[in-house]
Amino acid sequence: MSKISGKNTSTEIIVRKLVHSLGFRFRLHRKNLPGKPDLVFPKYKKVIFVHGCFWHGHNNCKRSKLPKTNLKFWNDKILNNIIRDNNNIKNLYFLGWQTLVIWQCEITKKNIVKLENKIINFLNIK
Repeated sequence: MSKISGKNTSTEIIVRKLVHSLGFRFRLHRKNLPGKPDLVFPKYKKVIFVHGCFWHGHNNCKRSKLPKTNLKFWNDKILNNIIRDNNNIKNLYFLGWQTLVIWQCEITKKNIVKLENKIINFLNIK
């Protein structure tokens, strides 16, 4: 598992390119914020997390199916990730930040317009 990258994943890069093409500028992985969000918009106090469905336990998603071996380990691992994610979002909220979670399964060619609208609605900056 040490070989699995926590940042600069292919899904994260797709979201970055999409957000950039929409005309928004951002910072990456701010260490001084809970959870080191993937995309940070400091001026607007908004962040976007790009979550892999398996690692972050996306509910009712076929990509989040656990392996059949070593089930206790994987249940504990994913549950701890979910708890950590929820705590990070809560802590960001208390610091005055708004959060958006984009799931890996949302990033498809068929779904790109819907994803664009989701990002634009979230970043509705006036």
